[in-house]
Amino acid sequence: MSDHADGVERLAAAWSRIETWLRAHAPASAALLRPPAGDADLAAAEAAMGVALPPTLAAWYRIHDGVDEERTLDTAEVAGILPSNKTMLPLDKLVAEYRTHTQDWDDREAGILPFARTAGDTWYGWYADAREGEPTYGTLGSWAVDEADEPYPGRSDAWSLPDWLTEIAAVLEEGRPMRLPNGTELPGDRPALHQNGLTWVNPEYPHSAVVLVGPR
Repeated sequence: MSDHADGVERLAAAWSRIETWLRAHAPASAALLRPPAGDADLAAAEAAMGVALPPTLAAWYRIHDGVDEERTLDTAEVAGILPSNKTMLPLDKLVAEYRTHTQDWDDREAGILPFARTAGDTWYGWYADAREGEPTYGTLGSWAVDEADEPYPGRSDAWSLPDWLTEIAAVLEEGRPMRLPNGTELPGDRPALHQNGLTWVNPEYPHSAVVLVGPR
């Protein structure tokens, strides 16, 4: 099996675990998942950006075309199903965000695809590296309006999307904080339930969510 095929298979398995958990424990968040993106949708997005999505990111969009955070006015807290309350953007919004980054912002490199942002605003998000030939191709990074794009979790390494989603699945199933690949816990990135949906909180700060402790 090729590396790309293995990555797609692992991503699909991890996302299946996440979605199963959402439907069982956070139905308000699960209800915001959009239908799959078709091949024509993916081709149109790639043509608009002039960049091909990495195979794992394309496979994720073939499962769901992001999250519908705007379906109602009060979903921002339960639309942020990804760590740090990020929401996965539909393809058309990914394209729009990419154009903003590469055309309106200074020193932003082509091929860095902002596939997620903080639910309810446009200041922070996750990207996938689509620069073929780069060592970080297909891996995760973070972007911010007022900061440079950075591989995540560190400058010298980055998570692959399948590995990241596998960690998210384990976090939800085990009811614990996120852990970096080196085992370091991120206590400020802890899953919690709010209004029958998933959110992420720092327990040290005031919040109204129920923090997950232990398996569910």
